[in-house]
Amino acid sequence: MDKDRTEGAMDKAKGSIKKGVGEVTGDEKMKAEGAADKAKGKAENAVGGVKDALKGKS
Repeated sequence: MDKDRTEGAMDKAKGSIKKGVGEVTGDEKMKAEGAADKAKGKAENAVGGVKDALKGKS
């Protein structure tokens, strides 16, 4: 598994937690940061998936 996929999974998890805490506490900034981290994680995961696919075809 590519490093980007691992980092992406961690960022998605971190984003989910921050977003959830923001929703519970009413902290809009934390909620937005969580959503951004989650989106970053999804993008990193996609990049890692492409890298993994390319490695498999080499």
